[in-house]
Amino acid sequence: MDNSGRVVVTTGGSRGIGRTIALQFAKEKAIIIIVHYDPDESASSETVKMLQETGITAESHKIDVSSREDVGSFFKDLTARHGKVDVLVNNAGITRDNLLLRMSEKDWDLVLNVNLKSVFNCTQAVLKPMIKQRYGAIVNISSVVGQIGNASQVNYSASKAGIMGFTKSIAREVASRNITVNAVAPGYIETEMTASLPEDVKQAFMTQIPLGRLGSTEDVASAVYWLCSDSARYITGQVIHVNGGMFM
Repeated sequence: MDNSGRVVVTTGGSRGIGRTIALQFAKEKAIIIIVHYDPDESASSETVKMLQETGITAESHKIDVSSREDVGSFFKDLTARHGKVDVLVNNAGITRDNLLLRMSEKDWDLVLNVNLKSVFNCTQAVLKPMIKQRYGAIVNISSVVGQIGNASQVNYSASKAGIMGFTKSIAREVASRNITVNAVAPGYIETEMTASLPEDVKQAFMTQIPLGRLGSTEDVASAVYWLCSDSARYITGQVIHVNGGMFM
């Protein structure tokens, strides 16, 4: 299949892993739409500029992906303008870490809504156009802690474990329509957030990783792109762990 001109939507696409995923798809001359909810437009504008410099069509939209109404309106407008959605990468996510005894209901609900409900909202919104065209690839970004858990991250771990179950269930529902649904579960990845960690904390992470280094956003983006390529059209309902051997 000629992938040029595919319409690719990446949530949480303004920075970090989401930005690198968008840049990976730009190599095939896709139409890239990034979704973000940053307080300002600086990071998203920079990402769009980087994408457009590769010669592709790129857009940025500020959307609350936890809002069913906002997501529905966004994808209705998107399909009206572009006629289709070929790839959806559900990457939006936040953390609000605390021990369970100290965790507020607000922080529980916020993380579950942004990390998990957004996957429900966005996936449901793209299924009709994907089913109509009998083609689509959906990749949900989970996390190694959704598999193994992590103290002080009960809300985050629960949301990422939920993504794994969601992925497998939806993959069964839409496989007959030639739509693949998979998840990528990163381990500790070198991002803005991990860059600010104290060196002793980073070293503690390293002891848990057999490859002895943090992963890169490119490591994650490469796995996502492969799952959306012709090389992976017979792969669906899988959770691909990108963690340097931290979980096997």
